[in-house]
Amino acid sequence: FHDERSPSFTVDRSDPHFHCFGCGAHGDAIAFLMQHQQMSFSEAVEGLATRFQVPLELAEGSGEPKGPDKSKMKEALKAAARLYHLFLLQTEEGKEPLDYLYNRGCTLDFIRCFQLGWAPKGGISPLLVELGFSESLQREAGLLASSSRRDFFSERLLFPIHEASGSIVGFSGRKIREETFGGKYINTGETALFQKSRLLFGLNHCRRRCAKERRAIIVEGQIDALRLIHAGLDLTVAALGTAFGALHVKALSDLGVNHVFLAFDADPAGREATVKVGHLFQKAGIEVTIVPLPEGSDPDSYLLKEGVEAFLSLLPTGPDYLTFLVAHLSKSHNPTSPAGKSELVREAMRRIREWDDPLMVHESLRRLALLTELPEEMIGMTTLPMSSIQVSKSARLLNSTIDTDRVLETDLLRWLVLTQDPALVQLAALNLTASGFHTRACRQLFEVVIQATEIGASIDLLSLSSDLTDPEGQMVIAEILQKRVNKEKAHDLFPEAMLKLLERNWMEAREAIRRQIHNRGHSEDELLHLAKEFDTLKRSPPELQWPAISSSSTTNAVSAKGL
Repeated sequence: FHDERSPSFTVDRSDPHFHCFGCGAHGDAIAFLMQHQQMSFSEAVEGLATRFQVPLELAEGSGEPKGPDKSKMKEALKAAARLYHLFLLQTEEGKEPLDYLYNRGCTLDFIRCFQLGWAPKGGISPLLVELGFSESLQREAGLLASSSRRDFFSERLLFPIHEASGSIVGFSGRKIREETFGGKYINTGETALFQKSRLLFGLNHCRRRCAKERRAIIVEGQIDALRLIHAGLDLTVAALGTAFGALHVKALSDLGVNHVFLAFDADPAGREATVKVGHLFQKAGIEVTIVPLPEGSDPDSYLLKEGVEAFLSLLPTGPDYLTFLVAHLSKSHNPTSPAGKSELVREAMRRIREWDDPLMVHESLRRLALLTELPEEMIGMTTLPMSSIQVSKSARLLNSTIDTDRVLETDLLRWLVLTQDPALVQLAALNLTASGFHTRACRQLFEVVIQATEIGASIDLLSLSSDLTDPEGQMVIAEILQKRVNKEKAHDLFPEAMLKLLERNWMEAREAIRRQIHNRGHSEDELLHLAKEFDTLKRSPPELQWPAISSSSTTNAVSAKGL
Protein backbone atom coordinates (compact mmCIF):
# COMPACT_ATOMS: atom_id res chain seq x y z
CA PHE A 1 0.00 0.00 0.00
CA HIS A 2 3.01 2.28 0.30
CA ASP A 3 6.75 2.34 -0.35
CA GLU A 4 8.78 1.06 2.58
CA ARG A 5 12.23 -0.47 3.01
CA SER A 6 11.47 -2.56 6.10
CA PRO A 7 8.84 -5.33 6.32
CA SER A 8 5.65 -4.21 8.06
CA PHE A 9 2.89 -6.24 6.35
CA THR A 10 1.55 -9.27 8.23
CA VAL A 11 -1.22 -11.83 7.78
CA ASP A 12 -2.68 -13.59 10.81
CA ARG A 13 -3.62 -17.15 9.81
CA SER A 14 -5.58 -17.82 13.02
CA ASP A 15 -7.75 -14.76 12.42
CA PRO A 16 -7.62 -14.30 8.61
CA HIS A 17 -6.88 -10.61 8.38
CA PHE A 18 -3.96 -8.56 7.15
CA HIS A 19 -2.43 -5.58 8.90
CA CYS A 20 0.22 -3.10 7.79
CA PHE A 21 2.08 -1.53 10.69
CA GLY A 22 3.54 1.06 8.35
CA CYS A 23 0.33 2.73 7.24
CA GLY A 24 -2.35 1.11 9.41
CA ALA A 25 -4.18 -0.66 6.56
CA HIS A 26 -6.26 -3.55 7.91
CA GLY A 27 -8.90 -5.94 6.59
CA ASP A 28 -9.78 -9.31 5.11
CA ALA A 29 -9.10 -10.79 1.66
CA ILE A 30 -11.86 -8.71 0.07
CA ALA A 31 -10.56 -5.49 1.61
CA PHE A 32 -7.04 -6.40 0.46
CA LEU A 33 -8.13 -6.63 -3.18
CA MET A 34 -10.18 -3.43 -2.88
CA GLN A 35 -7.18 -1.47 -1.60
CA HIS A 36 -4.29 -3.17 -3.40
CA GLN A 37 -5.97 -3.57 -6.81
CA GLN A 38 -8.39 -0.63 -6.50
CA MET A 39 -11.38 -2.93 -7.02
CA SER A 40 -14.98 -2.35 -6.04
CA PHE A 41 -16.54 -4.67 -3.46
CA SER A 42 -18.42 -6.68 -6.09
CA GLU A 43 -15.32 -6.98 -8.31
CA ALA A 44 -13.28 -8.30 -5.38
CA VAL A 45 -15.95 -10.83 -4.37
CA GLU A 46 -16.48 -12.08 -7.93
CA GLY A 47 -12.73 -12.29 -8.52
CA LEU A 48 -12.15 -14.40 -5.41
CA ALA A 49 -15.14 -16.60 -6.21
CA THR A 50 -13.85 -17.23 -9.73
CA ARG A 51 -10.30 -17.92 -8.59
CA PHE A 52 -11.28 -20.43 -5.89
CA GLN A 53 -14.37 -21.82 -7.67
CA VAL A 54 -16.87 -20.69 -5.06
CA PRO A 55 -20.41 -20.53 -6.52
CA LEU A 56 -22.16 -17.18 -6.16
CA GLU A 57 -25.85 -16.49 -6.36
CA LEU A 58 -27.12 -13.02 -7.16
CA ALA A 59 -30.05 -12.11 -4.92
CA GLU A 60 -32.79 -10.72 -7.17
CA GLY A 61 -35.96 -8.91 -6.19
CA SER A 62 -39.11 -10.97 -5.88
CA GLY A 63 -40.67 -11.78 -9.21
CA GLU A 64 -37.67 -10.59 -11.22
CA PRO A 65 -36.10 -13.08 -13.66
CA LYS A 66 -32.58 -14.25 -12.88
CA GLY A 67 -29.84 -13.38 -15.32
CA PRO A 68 -27.41 -15.87 -16.87
CA ASP A 69 -24.97 -17.74 -14.65
CA LYS A 70 -21.86 -15.55 -14.92
CA SER A 71 -19.57 -18.11 -13.29
CA LYS A 72 -20.55 -20.74 -15.90
CA MET A 73 -20.07 -18.19 -18.68
CA LYS A 74 -16.56 -17.44 -17.40
CA GLU A 75 -15.74 -21.16 -17.29
CA ALA A 76 -16.89 -21.51 -20.91
CA LEU A 77 -14.79 -18.53 -22.00
CA LYS A 78 -11.76 -19.87 -20.16
CA ALA A 79 -12.13 -23.24 -21.88
CA ALA A 80 -12.58 -21.50 -25.24
CA ALA A 81 -9.39 -19.52 -24.71
CA ARG A 82 -7.44 -22.74 -24.08
CA LEU A 83 -8.86 -24.32 -27.24
CA TYR A 84 -8.12 -21.24 -29.38
CA HIS A 85 -4.56 -21.21 -27.98
CA LEU A 86 -4.08 -24.89 -28.85
CA PHE A 87 -5.39 -24.36 -32.39
CA LEU A 88 -2.80 -21.62 -32.89
CA LEU A 89 0.18 -23.55 -31.54
CA GLN A 90 -0.56 -27.19 -32.31
CA THR A 91 -2.56 -27.49 -35.55
CA GLU A 92 -1.72 -27.22 -39.22
CA GLU A 93 -4.35 -24.49 -39.62
CA GLY A 94 -2.57 -22.42 -37.01
CA LYS A 95 0.69 -22.32 -38.98
CA GLU A 96 -0.29 -19.31 -41.10
CA PRO A 97 -1.42 -17.07 -38.18
CA LEU A 98 1.60 -18.22 -36.17
CA ASP A 99 3.92 -17.16 -39.01
CA TYR A 100 2.04 -13.84 -39.17
CA LEU A 101 2.76 -13.23 -35.47
CA TYR A 102 6.41 -14.27 -35.84
CA ASN A 103 6.81 -11.87 -38.77
CA ARG A 104 5.42 -9.09 -36.57
CA GLY A 105 8.10 -9.78 -33.98
CA CYS A 106 5.90 -11.72 -31.55
CA THR A 107 7.95 -14.42 -29.85
CA LEU A 108 6.61 -17.72 -28.55
CA ASP A 109 7.01 -16.37 -25.01
CA PHE A 110 4.89 -13.34 -25.98
CA ILE A 111 2.17 -15.56 -27.51
CA ARG A 112 2.02 -17.84 -24.47
CA CYS A 113 2.20 -14.96 -21.98
CA PHE A 114 -0.98 -13.39 -23.35
CA GLN A 115 -2.60 -16.70 -24.46
CA LEU A 116 -3.16 -15.55 -28.05
CA GLY A 117 -5.29 -17.93 -30.10
CA TRP A 118 -6.72 -18.79 -33.50
CA ALA A 119 -10.41 -19.28 -34.26
CA PRO A 120 -10.50 -22.22 -36.72
CA LYS A 121 -12.69 -22.26 -39.80
CA GLY A 122 -14.85 -25.08 -38.46
CA GLY A 123 -15.37 -23.48 -35.05
CA ILE A 124 -14.98 -24.90 -31.56
CA SER A 125 -18.61 -25.14 -30.46
CA PRO A 126 -18.82 -28.99 -30.72
CA LEU A 127 -15.67 -29.32 -28.61
CA LEU A 128 -17.14 -27.04 -25.95
CA VAL A 129 -20.33 -29.09 -25.91
CA GLU A 130 -18.20 -32.21 -25.27
CA LEU A 131 -16.63 -30.34 -22.33
CA GLY A 132 -20.08 -29.73 -20.85
CA PHE A 133 -20.89 -26.22 -22.11
CA SER A 134 -24.25 -26.13 -23.85
CA GLU A 135 -24.93 -24.13 -26.98
CA SER A 136 -27.27 -21.84 -25.05
CA LEU A 137 -24.50 -21.09 -22.54
CA GLN A 138 -22.04 -20.46 -25.39
CA ARG A 139 -24.53 -18.05 -26.96
CA GLU A 140 -24.94 -16.18 -23.65
CA ALA A 141 -21.12 -15.92 -23.39
CA GLY A 142 -20.87 -14.52 -26.92
CA LEU A 143 -19.13 -17.56 -28.42
CA LEU A 144 -22.01 -18.33 -30.80
CA ALA A 145 -23.83 -15.90 -33.07
CA SER A 146 -27.07 -14.76 -31.46
CA SER A 147 -29.39 -16.03 -34.21
CA SER A 148 -27.65 -19.21 -35.38
CA ARG A 149 -25.43 -22.13 -34.37
CA ARG A 150 -22.46 -20.56 -36.16
CA ASP A 151 -19.35 -19.67 -34.14
CA PHE A 152 -19.05 -15.91 -33.61
CA PHE A 153 -15.30 -15.98 -34.40
CA SER A 154 -13.88 -17.73 -37.43
CA GLU A 155 -10.44 -17.52 -39.08
CA ARG A 156 -9.18 -14.72 -36.87
CA LEU A 157 -6.36 -14.18 -34.41
CA LEU A 158 -7.92 -13.90 -30.97
CA PHE A 159 -6.84 -11.76 -28.03
CA PRO A 160 -8.52 -12.69 -24.73
CA ILE A 161 -10.12 -9.73 -22.97
CA HIS A 162 -10.04 -9.77 -19.18
CA GLU A 163 -11.97 -7.95 -16.51
CA ALA A 164 -10.19 -6.37 -13.55
CA SER A 165 -10.15 -9.58 -11.52
CA GLY A 166 -8.38 -11.40 -14.35
CA SER A 167 -11.30 -13.49 -15.62
CA ILE A 168 -11.79 -13.70 -19.38
CA VAL A 169 -15.03 -11.94 -20.40
CA GLY A 170 -14.65 -11.87 -24.19
CA PHE A 171 -12.31 -11.82 -27.17
CA SER A 172 -11.04 -9.40 -29.78
CA GLY A 173 -10.51 -10.99 -33.18
CA ARG A 174 -8.16 -9.66 -35.88
CA LYS A 175 -8.30 -10.85 -39.46
CA ILE A 176 -4.99 -11.60 -41.22
CA ARG A 177 -6.45 -12.04 -44.71
CA GLU A 178 -8.25 -9.33 -46.68
CA GLU A 179 -10.88 -11.80 -47.91
CA THR A 180 -12.03 -12.60 -44.38
CA PHE A 181 -15.53 -11.19 -43.85
CA GLY A 182 -15.95 -8.17 -41.59
CA GLY A 183 -13.77 -5.38 -40.25
CA LYS A 184 -10.12 -5.57 -39.31
CA TYR A 185 -11.09 -6.14 -35.66
CA ILE A 186 -14.33 -7.54 -34.26
CA ASN A 187 -15.11 -7.97 -30.59
CA THR A 188 -17.43 -10.20 -28.62
CA GLY A 189 -20.98 -8.88 -28.76
CA GLU A 190 -22.57 -7.27 -25.71
CA THR A 191 -23.21 -9.87 -23.00
CA ALA A 192 -23.83 -9.92 -19.27
CA LEU A 193 -20.02 -9.98 -18.86
CA PHE A 194 -18.82 -7.91 -21.81
CA GLN A 195 -19.59 -4.22 -22.34
CA LYS A 196 -16.85 -2.75 -24.47
CA SER A 197 -17.72 0.85 -23.53
CA ARG A 198 -16.61 0.01 -19.98
CA LEU A 199 -13.66 -2.29 -20.65
CA LEU A 200 -10.07 -1.26 -21.31
CA PHE A 201 -7.86 -3.80 -23.03
CA GLY A 202 -4.78 -4.57 -20.90
CA LEU A 203 -6.07 -3.00 -17.69
CA ASN A 204 -5.94 -6.36 -15.89
CA HIS A 205 -2.14 -6.30 -16.39
CA CYS A 206 -1.78 -2.61 -15.49
CA ARG A 207 -4.36 -1.80 -12.84
CA ARG A 208 -2.02 -1.88 -9.85
CA ARG A 209 0.76 0.18 -11.42
CA CYS A 210 -1.63 2.74 -12.89
CA ALA A 211 -3.17 3.23 -9.45
CA LYS A 212 0.23 3.48 -7.76
CA GLU A 213 1.92 5.82 -10.25
CA ARG A 214 -1.31 7.65 -11.17
CA ARG A 215 -0.46 7.68 -14.87
CA ALA A 216 -1.23 5.58 -17.94
CA ILE A 217 -0.17 5.18 -21.57
CA ILE A 218 -3.03 5.04 -24.09
CA VAL A 219 -2.56 3.26 -27.43
CA GLU A 220 -4.87 2.32 -30.30
CA GLY A 221 -4.37 -1.40 -30.96
CA GLN A 222 -4.24 -4.57 -28.92
CA ILE A 223 -0.79 -5.57 -30.18
CA ASP A 224 0.48 -2.07 -29.37
CA ALA A 225 -0.75 -2.48 -25.80
CA LEU A 226 0.60 -6.00 -25.34
CA ARG A 227 3.97 -5.06 -26.86
CA LEU A 228 4.47 -2.25 -24.35
CA ILE A 229 3.22 -4.34 -21.44
CA HIS A 230 5.54 -7.21 -22.38
CA ALA A 231 8.45 -4.75 -22.52
CA GLY A 232 7.80 -3.71 -18.92
CA LEU A 233 5.50 -0.72 -19.47
CA ASP A 234 2.62 -2.34 -17.61
CA LEU A 235 0.61 0.86 -17.46
CA THR A 236 -0.61 0.68 -21.07
CA VAL A 237 -4.24 0.25 -22.12
CA ALA A 238 -6.30 0.45 -25.31
CA ALA A 239 -9.96 0.78 -26.20
CA LEU A 240 -11.73 -2.15 -27.84
CA GLY A 241 -12.32 -1.27 -31.46
CA THR A 242 -13.89 2.11 -30.71
CA ALA A 243 -12.52 5.45 -29.65
CA PHE A 244 -12.20 6.21 -25.96
CA GLY A 245 -15.45 7.23 -24.31
CA ALA A 246 -16.36 8.93 -21.06
CA LEU A 247 -16.66 5.58 -19.24
CA HIS A 248 -13.14 4.61 -20.28
CA VAL A 249 -11.84 7.89 -18.90
CA LYS A 250 -13.82 7.34 -15.70
CA ALA A 251 -12.31 3.86 -15.26
CA LEU A 252 -8.82 5.39 -15.20
CA SER A 253 -9.91 8.40 -13.16
CA ASP A 254 -11.38 6.07 -10.52
CA LEU A 255 -7.93 4.50 -10.19
CA GLY A 256 -6.52 7.94 -9.39
CA VAL A 257 -4.81 8.45 -12.77
CA ASN A 258 -4.13 12.17 -13.27
CA HIS A 259 -1.69 12.08 -16.20
CA VAL A 260 -1.95 10.14 -19.46
CA PHE A 261 0.41 9.76 -22.41
CA LEU A 262 -1.33 9.37 -25.77
CA ALA A 263 0.74 7.15 -28.09
CA PHE A 264 -1.49 6.85 -31.14
CA ASP A 265 -0.35 6.05 -34.67
CA ALA A 266 1.65 8.89 -36.26
CA ASP A 267 -0.67 9.37 -39.24
CA PRO A 268 -3.66 11.65 -40.00
CA ALA A 269 -6.18 9.23 -38.47
CA GLY A 270 -4.05 8.85 -35.35
CA ARG A 271 -3.76 12.61 -34.94
CA GLU A 272 -7.52 13.05 -35.24
CA ALA A 273 -7.99 10.36 -32.58
CA THR A 274 -5.43 12.11 -30.38
CA VAL A 275 -7.42 15.35 -30.53
CA LYS A 276 -10.69 13.61 -29.61
CA VAL A 277 -9.34 11.37 -26.85
CA GLY A 278 -7.15 14.11 -25.38
CA HIS A 279 -10.22 16.35 -25.18
CA LEU A 280 -12.06 13.74 -23.09
CA PHE A 281 -9.20 13.47 -20.61
CA GLN A 282 -8.77 17.26 -20.39
CA LYS A 283 -12.51 17.59 -19.82
CA ALA A 284 -12.15 15.28 -16.82
CA GLY A 285 -9.23 17.33 -15.44
CA ILE A 286 -6.54 14.77 -16.37
CA GLU A 287 -3.24 16.07 -17.75
CA VAL A 288 -2.40 14.91 -21.28
CA THR A 289 1.00 14.55 -22.95
CA ILE A 290 1.35 13.50 -26.59
CA VAL A 291 4.06 10.92 -27.34
CA PRO A 292 5.94 12.27 -30.42
CA LEU A 293 6.32 9.09 -32.51
CA PRO A 294 8.06 9.51 -35.91
CA GLU A 295 5.75 10.04 -38.88
CA GLY A 296 4.22 6.80 -40.13
CA SER A 297 5.12 4.72 -37.08
CA ASP A 298 3.09 3.19 -34.26
CA PRO A 299 4.13 2.00 -30.77
CA ASP A 300 4.49 -1.61 -31.91
CA SER A 301 6.80 -0.90 -34.88
CA TYR A 302 8.76 1.77 -33.00
CA LEU A 303 9.43 -0.53 -30.06
CA LEU A 304 10.60 -3.34 -32.34
CA LYS A 305 12.92 -1.02 -34.25
CA GLU A 306 14.26 1.28 -31.51
CA GLY A 307 13.69 -0.57 -28.24
CA VAL A 308 11.92 0.27 -25.00
CA GLU A 309 14.57 2.76 -23.80
CA ALA A 310 14.08 4.87 -26.92
CA PHE A 311 10.32 4.83 -26.36
CA LEU A 312 10.75 5.87 -22.74
CA SER A 313 12.93 8.78 -23.83
CA LEU A 314 10.03 10.10 -25.93
CA LEU A 315 7.61 10.42 -23.01
CA PRO A 316 9.06 13.54 -21.34
CA THR A 317 9.71 15.28 -24.67
CA GLY A 318 6.13 15.32 -25.97
CA PRO A 319 3.96 18.44 -26.13
CA ASP A 320 1.06 19.03 -23.78
CA TYR A 321 -2.43 18.70 -25.23
CA LEU A 322 -3.08 22.40 -25.82
CA THR A 323 0.18 22.88 -27.70
CA PHE A 324 -0.65 19.84 -29.86
CA LEU A 325 -4.20 21.09 -30.44
CA VAL A 326 -3.05 24.52 -31.64
CA ALA A 327 -0.51 22.91 -34.00
CA HIS A 328 -3.17 20.52 -35.29
CA LEU A 329 -5.71 23.30 -35.90
CA SER A 330 -3.03 25.34 -37.66
CA LYS A 331 -3.07 22.77 -40.47
CA SER A 332 -6.69 23.59 -41.34
CA HIS A 333 -6.77 27.25 -40.21
CA ASN A 334 -3.97 29.47 -41.52
CA PRO A 335 -2.61 31.26 -38.41
CA THR A 336 -0.76 33.82 -40.56
CA SER A 337 -4.00 35.35 -41.86
CA PRO A 338 -6.40 37.32 -39.62
CA ALA A 339 -9.41 35.23 -40.67
CA GLY A 340 -7.57 31.93 -40.27
CA LYS A 341 -6.18 32.88 -36.87
CA SER A 342 -9.64 34.00 -35.75
CA GLU A 343 -11.12 30.62 -36.72
CA LEU A 344 -8.28 28.75 -35.02
CA VAL A 345 -8.66 30.64 -31.74
CA ARG A 346 -12.45 30.38 -31.82
CA GLU A 347 -12.30 26.60 -32.31
CA ALA A 348 -9.71 26.15 -29.55
CA MET A 349 -11.76 28.32 -27.16
CA ARG A 350 -14.89 26.28 -27.89
CA ARG A 351 -13.13 23.06 -26.93
CA ILE A 352 -11.52 24.51 -23.82
CA ARG A 353 -14.82 25.90 -22.50
CA GLU A 354 -16.30 22.38 -22.62
CA TRP A 355 -13.92 21.21 -19.91
CA ASP A 356 -15.39 20.68 -16.45
CA ASP A 357 -12.77 22.24 -14.20
CA PRO A 358 -12.99 26.08 -14.23
CA LEU A 359 -9.39 26.38 -13.03
CA MET A 360 -8.20 24.30 -15.98
CA VAL A 361 -10.35 26.39 -18.33
CA HIS A 362 -8.90 29.61 -16.96
CA GLU A 363 -5.29 28.52 -17.15
CA SER A 364 -5.74 26.93 -20.59
CA LEU A 365 -7.21 30.15 -21.99
CA ARG A 366 -4.21 32.02 -20.63
CA ARG A 367 -1.91 29.53 -22.29
CA LEU A 368 -3.89 29.77 -25.52
CA ALA A 369 -3.31 33.52 -25.51
CA LEU A 370 0.42 32.89 -25.08
CA LEU A 371 0.57 30.26 -27.85
CA THR A 372 -1.33 32.45 -30.32
CA GLU A 373 0.42 35.70 -29.26
CA LEU A 374 -2.83 37.43 -28.33
CA PRO A 375 -3.69 39.60 -25.31
CA GLU A 376 -5.66 37.68 -22.71
CA GLU A 377 -8.70 39.93 -22.92
CA MET A 378 -9.13 38.95 -26.58
CA ILE A 379 -9.92 35.33 -25.68
CA GLY A 380 -12.50 36.11 -23.01
CA MET A 381 -10.37 36.05 -19.87
CA THR A 382 -12.46 38.83 -18.36
CA THR A 383 -15.54 36.58 -18.48
CA LEU A 384 -13.97 34.13 -16.01
CA PRO A 385 -14.02 35.82 -12.57
CA MET A 386 -12.29 34.30 -9.59
CA SER A 387 -15.70 33.62 -8.04
CA SER A 388 -16.13 30.79 -10.53
CA ILE A 389 -13.47 28.72 -8.78
CA GLN A 390 -15.01 25.56 -7.38
CA VAL A 391 -14.14 21.97 -6.60
CA SER A 392 -14.85 19.55 -9.43
CA LYS A 393 -17.40 16.80 -8.94
CA SER A 394 -14.66 14.19 -8.69
CA ALA A 395 -13.36 15.87 -5.54
CA ARG A 396 -16.61 14.98 -3.81
CA LEU A 397 -15.69 11.33 -4.15
CA LEU A 398 -13.08 11.76 -1.45
CA ASN A 399 -13.77 10.44 2.01
CA SER A 400 -16.10 12.90 3.70
CA THR A 401 -14.55 12.34 7.14
CA ILE A 402 -12.35 15.12 8.49
CA ASP A 403 -8.65 14.65 7.75
CA THR A 404 -6.94 16.33 10.70
CA ASP A 405 -3.54 16.19 9.00
CA ARG A 406 -4.85 18.03 5.94
CA VAL A 407 -6.62 20.63 8.11
CA LEU A 408 -3.42 21.35 10.04
CA GLU A 409 -1.24 21.50 6.92
CA THR A 410 -3.75 23.56 4.94
CA ASP A 411 -3.98 26.14 7.74
CA LEU A 412 -0.21 26.58 7.60
CA LEU A 413 -0.09 26.82 3.80
CA ARG A 414 -2.91 29.39 3.79
CA TRP A 415 -0.58 31.91 5.48
CA LEU A 416 2.14 31.35 2.88
CA VAL A 417 -0.13 31.51 -0.16
CA LEU A 418 -2.50 34.33 0.79
CA THR A 419 -0.01 36.68 2.46
CA GLN A 420 2.75 36.23 -0.14
CA ASP A 421 5.22 37.33 2.55
CA PRO A 422 8.82 36.32 1.68
CA ALA A 423 9.78 36.50 5.37
CA LEU A 424 7.24 33.81 6.24
CA VAL A 425 8.42 31.62 3.37
CA GLN A 426 12.01 32.05 4.55
CA LEU A 427 11.00 31.03 8.06
CA ALA A 428 9.12 28.00 6.72
CA ALA A 429 12.05 26.91 4.56
CA LEU A 430 14.36 27.12 7.58
CA ASN A 431 12.17 24.91 9.78
CA LEU A 432 10.19 22.62 7.49
CA THR A 433 10.80 20.13 4.71
CA ALA A 434 8.32 18.69 2.26
CA SER A 435 8.65 15.28 3.93
CA GLY A 436 7.11 16.78 7.07
CA PHE A 437 3.73 17.05 5.30
CA HIS A 438 1.57 13.92 5.40
CA THR A 439 -0.96 15.02 2.77
CA ARG A 440 0.48 14.56 -0.72
CA ALA A 441 -1.24 17.65 -2.17
CA CYS A 442 -0.01 19.84 0.72
CA ARG A 443 3.50 18.47 0.28
CA GLN A 444 3.43 19.37 -3.43
CA LEU A 445 2.02 22.83 -2.73
CA PHE A 446 4.71 23.54 -0.12
CA GLU A 447 7.46 22.59 -2.60
CA VAL A 448 5.98 24.83 -5.30
CA VAL A 449 5.71 27.82 -2.92
CA ILE A 450 9.29 27.43 -1.72
CA GLN A 451 10.65 27.09 -5.27
CA ALA A 452 8.64 30.05 -6.54
CA THR A 453 9.96 32.26 -3.74
CA GLU A 454 13.55 31.17 -4.33
CA ILE A 455 13.42 32.36 -7.95
CA GLY A 456 11.48 35.52 -7.10
CA ALA A 457 8.24 34.43 -8.81
CA SER A 458 4.84 35.49 -7.53
CA ILE A 459 2.61 32.84 -5.98
CA ASP A 460 -0.43 32.62 -8.26
CA LEU A 461 -3.10 30.34 -6.80
CA LEU A 462 -4.52 29.62 -10.24
CA SER A 463 -1.10 28.59 -11.51
CA LEU A 464 -0.57 26.45 -8.43
CA SER A 465 -3.85 24.67 -9.08
CA SER A 466 -2.57 23.44 -12.43
CA ASP A 467 -0.11 21.26 -10.49
CA LEU A 468 -2.89 19.91 -8.26
CA THR A 469 -5.58 18.71 -10.68
CA ASP A 470 -6.54 15.57 -8.76
CA PRO A 471 -9.52 15.63 -6.35
CA GLU A 472 -7.34 15.91 -3.23
CA GLY A 473 -5.38 18.80 -4.72
CA GLN A 474 -8.55 20.62 -5.71
CA MET A 475 -9.90 20.12 -2.20
CA VAL A 476 -6.79 21.71 -0.69
CA ILE A 477 -7.04 24.70 -3.05
CA ALA A 478 -10.73 25.10 -2.20
CA GLU A 479 -10.04 24.98 1.55
CA ILE A 480 -7.35 27.64 1.23
CA LEU A 481 -9.77 29.90 -0.64
CA GLN A 482 -12.65 29.39 1.77
CA LYS A 483 -10.96 31.24 4.64
CA ARG A 484 -9.26 34.61 4.88
CA VAL A 485 -6.19 35.51 6.91
CA ASN A 486 -5.38 38.65 8.86
CA LYS A 487 -2.10 39.75 7.29
CA GLU A 488 -1.38 42.08 10.22
CA LYS A 489 -1.20 39.10 12.58
CA ALA A 490 0.73 36.84 10.21
CA HIS A 491 4.09 37.23 11.98
CA ASP A 492 2.48 36.26 15.29
CA LEU A 493 0.15 33.44 14.22
CA PHE A 494 2.14 31.75 11.45
CA PRO A 495 4.96 30.62 13.81
CA GLU A 496 2.32 29.03 16.06
CA ALA A 497 0.80 27.15 13.11
CA MET A 498 4.24 25.97 12.07
CA LEU A 499 5.10 24.80 15.57
CA LYS A 500 1.89 22.76 15.75
CA LEU A 501 3.02 20.89 12.65
CA LEU A 502 6.47 20.27 14.12
CA GLU A 503 4.92 19.06 17.38
CA ARG A 504 2.71 16.61 15.52
CA ASN A 505 5.68 15.12 13.69
CA TRP A 506 7.68 15.01 16.96
CA MET A 507 4.93 13.13 18.78
CA GLU A 508 4.48 10.70 15.88
CA ALA A 509 8.22 9.99 15.85
CA ARG A 510 8.06 9.20 19.59
CA GLU A 511 5.06 6.94 19.09
CA ALA A 512 6.81 5.08 16.27
CA ILE A 513 9.76 4.29 18.56
CA ARG A 514 7.37 3.27 21.34
CA ARG A 515 5.69 0.76 19.00
CA GLN A 516 9.07 -0.67 18.03
CA ILE A 517 9.95 -1.15 21.71
CA HIS A 518 6.72 -3.07 22.33
CA ASN A 519 7.13 -5.27 19.26
CA ARG A 520 8.64 -8.65 19.96
CA GLY A 521 11.84 -9.97 18.46
CA HIS A 522 14.32 -7.28 19.53
CA SER A 523 17.56 -8.16 21.25
CA GLU A 524 18.54 -6.49 24.53
CA ASP A 525 21.03 -4.25 22.71
CA GLU A 526 18.38 -3.19 20.21
CA LEU A 527 15.91 -2.43 22.99
CA LEU A 528 18.54 -0.39 24.84
CA HIS A 529 19.29 1.60 21.69
CA LEU A 530 15.58 2.27 21.09
CA ALA A 531 15.08 3.35 24.71
CA LYS A 532 17.98 5.82 24.46
CA GLU A 533 16.63 7.13 21.16
CA PHE A 534 13.19 7.60 22.71
CA ASP A 535 14.59 9.41 25.76
CA THR A 536 16.72 11.72 23.61
CA LEU A 537 13.73 12.59 21.43
CA LYS A 538 11.50 13.14 24.47
CA ARG A 539 13.99 15.62 25.94
CA SER A 540 14.18 17.58 22.67
CA PRO A 541 10.77 19.10 21.89
CA PRO A 542 10.73 21.14 18.67
CA GLU A 543 11.81 24.76 18.71
CA LEU A 544 11.71 27.17 15.82
CA GLN A 545 14.90 28.27 14.15
CA TRP A 546 15.02 31.94 13.18
CA PRO A 547 16.89 33.72 10.38
CA ALA A 548 19.96 35.69 11.41
CA ILE A 549 18.00 38.92 10.87
CA SER A 550 14.27 38.91 11.55
CA SER A 551 11.54 41.46 12.18
CA SER A 552 10.96 42.70 15.71
CA SER A 553 7.61 40.98 15.83
CA THR A 554 9.22 37.55 15.48
CA THR A 555 12.42 37.84 17.47
CA ASN A 556 11.12 35.87 20.44
CA ALA A 557 11.51 32.13 19.94
CA VAL A 558 8.35 30.13 20.30
CA SER A 559 8.83 26.70 21.82
CA ALA A 560 6.59 23.79 22.61
CA LYS A 561 7.23 24.27 26.31
CA GLY A 562 5.93 27.82 26.24
CA LEU A 563 2.52 27.04 24.71
